[in-house]
Amino acid sequence: MPVIPSHLIGAFSALALLLPTAAYDASAAPAAPAAPAAPAPGPARPRDFFADLPKGGDLHNHLSGAVTTEFLIGLAAEDGLCITTATTTAVPPPCGAGTRPAADAVTDAAFRKQVVQAWSMQDFPADGNGHDHFFATFDKFGEVPWRHPGRILAEVAGSAARQNQFYLETMITPASGAARALADRVGYDADLDALHDKLLADGGLDAVVRQARADADTTDAEFRTAAHCDTPRPDAACSLPYRWISQAGRLGTPERVFAQLALGMRLAERDPRFVAVNLVQPEDGEVALRDYRLHMRMVNYLKTQYPKAHVTLHAGELVPGLVKPEDLTFHIREAAQTGRAERIGHGVSVLHEDRWESLMRYMADRRIAVEVPFHSNAQILRVSGDAHPFATYRRHGVPVVLATDDPGVSRIGITDEYRWAAQTYGLGYPELRDLARASLEYSFLPGRSLWDRDLRRGYRTSGACAGERQGGERPGRLCAAFLATSPKAQVEWRQEAAFHRFEAAYPVATRPGSR
Repeated sequence: MPVIPSHLIGAFSALALLLPTAAYDASAAPAAPAAPAAPAPGPARPRDFFADLPKGGDLHNHLSGAVTTEFLIGLAAEDGLCITTATTTAVPPPCGAGTRPAADAVTDAAFRKQVVQAWSMQDFPADGNGHDHFFATFDKFGEVPWRHPGRILAEVAGSAARQNQFYLETMITPASGAARALADRVGYDADLDALHDKLLADGGLDAVVRQARADADTTDAEFRTAAHCDTPRPDAACSLPYRWISQAGRLGTPERVFAQLALGMRLAERDPRFVAVNLVQPEDGEVALRDYRLHMRMVNYLKTQYPKAHVTLHAGELVPGLVKPEDLTFHIREAAQTGRAERIGHGVSVLHEDRWESLMRYMADRRIAVEVPFHSNAQILRVSGDAHPFATYRRHGVPVVLATDDPGVSRIGITDEYRWAAQTYGLGYPELRDLARASLEYSFLPGRSLWDRDLRRGYRTSGACAGERQGGERPGRLCAAFLATSPKAQVEWRQEAAFHRFEAAYPVATRPGSR
């Protein structure tokens, strides 16, 4: 039974599960299908304010870590993979000595529990080394997700839609083998301009771009099949617009990191399905720490070559004791100023940064949003409650968006992140609504927003839709024409319509002044 904050008790009335009623994405993106069919009649669902709350988009989501462990086990069994008995790692067949068929984890409850615990944070002790266990899960199940990205995307997108989200940005490593091979062939050159030229020579990087786009086509097709998008009864996933963020592994050689970043930014300018780049893997790794400033210079240089590509960077996923004190003092500032990040992932160590208040002013002035996944921050870094800078960011006017990070590994969903925010920081409906709006406002969806860019005054409409009831069924001629040109505004409009339905169902909790 969900625990509801006292300021929301008594606010409940019946509300059907909200599914998006149309896919408004007008760009050349993969997710613009017809509206899903109405769900079949079934048992009444327990009422839950947080489950029913419209929750914007998920902007910090790693696809391979977002799908449930049980789904990965099912895929591993289908593919005839094996699992080592010593390390619980998925490996290709045949299943020889020291391994068991992954199918055993489907039929053997004890073995399944062992695999689930190894591949996720399930039952992990609060006093254990959550950091190492969390990151180790990816090596353990890594043989599974690359084989079926479209099926995994359908599962992840369907979960987001069922939790009343309207958009997804998810991270992948496109054409990873081809990008590594190109980088290894070219080698490293400290002159980044020369290095970029070497990647471009003889069409090398463009060949990798073509491979990544072909892979995306295959993934889109697999997604649509898995989600039944072209049938009379499409799954909820079909109505959720999604985009790819290209990730580069920060533990690689400099030439590999640069090649992956260049690929991601070139993709973002040539294929509307790809919108941004990010750096992934533990920020406290030896190579990541050694090359941190180099990586920021790489992003800075590539931004001059690909100005239309967006940048979001993991930065400040650190705490005292995990790294040397001096490594806590500059990562977020370097990401924001040198790396030109438009969003920061995690940002937990901000209060340890040199001149952290001036850094927050810089971020607030430039509307650099922070992506906050409460559960992974608690599991990896043991940071929560007053120790988390969430409230400090908000007090200083820095935009904040809630995100899941790796919900499959963490064993949570976006609903849990909103529940956490309300229970831990005493947020009422107006604040939760603005967090949901922020997650669309700071998305990398193309087009103008519904909202005035000066968000210090709150979310106020501007432009062609300023005089309209946001989310109304029949927008006026000028507003409709504007919506037709802006995928971002279309998704925001859908969310506003969902807010109207939600507020009608929960009138006590959502009335002005409720806490």
